Amino acid sequence: MGSAAVEPGDSTSVLAPMVLAIGRTSFSRVLMDTVRTVADVGHCMVFAFETERMARCALGIGNIGIGPDLGVAYSEHFHLADPNRETMLHERSAPRPIVLPSFSRRMYSDSYRKMFFEDAEIVDKIAAAIWVDSACYYVNFYRTADQGRFGRNEAARLCNMAPAITAIVARHCQEEVVAEAPTKLQALFATREPFLKLTGREKEVCLRILSGYGSEAIAADLGISLHSTFTYRKRAYEKLGISSQNELFAIALRLMALPRGAH
Repeated sequence: MGSAAVEPGDSTSVLAPMVLAIGRTSFSRVLMDTVRTVADVGHCMVFAFETERMARCALGIGNIGIGPDLGVAYSEHFHLADPNRETMLHERSAPRPIVLPSFSRRMYSDSYRKMFFEDAEIVDKIAAAIWVDSACYYVNFYRTADQGRFGRNEAARLCNMAPAITAIVARHCQEEVVAEAPTKLQALFATREPFLKLTGREKEVCLRILSGYGSEAIAADLGISLHSTFTYRKRAYEKLGISSQNELFAIALRLMALPRGAH
């Protein structure tokens, strides 16, 4: 199916449904409808860089069956091999969205190409990013093998609208983190292995680590000593078989990416 032509004057009406869907569960679907209209995008994935060495998959929707696996793999380690990462970090002080360099398979390592382009059948992508405070939201628009590469006009339309789309996506992701992340994490700790093996206090400490609290902030929030905070964290990590905050994030991301009801 080809994409409908979007003239510059139509941009406001095309993007209006996305703005109205910010913070709502329908946002992903509305985003996908929008980018299909603009350039027949097949799949969209959004990654949030909240530190220089940590990323999480904030959103994924479209026609790639292994999309959740890609989100986990990218968040765990492939983000460090992404050639766009250096550009995003270099443009940290940019006051507006960044449209990233044109896609070329040779930009990527063999293992990256194997998983993201061969296994996922991605043949083209256009990407943009925006820094909001200390977080970078990296928005990727993909075309798959059954669609073929973006046409010249499609690429031009998407590149023209990507900055506005990216800014709207970033605002939604911020709203979603504030509104939904604590509830989702609490549900994971209450219902899913390996978190079920933790004591109540160990869960409370881990939940706050995942919410961005430092050790001193955790101690103050829970009304316990800094030494006790370290002790609960150490015990929790031992039970989970991990040794770092990054590994704790990886467990949570993997569980969040699984279909509802999967174990």
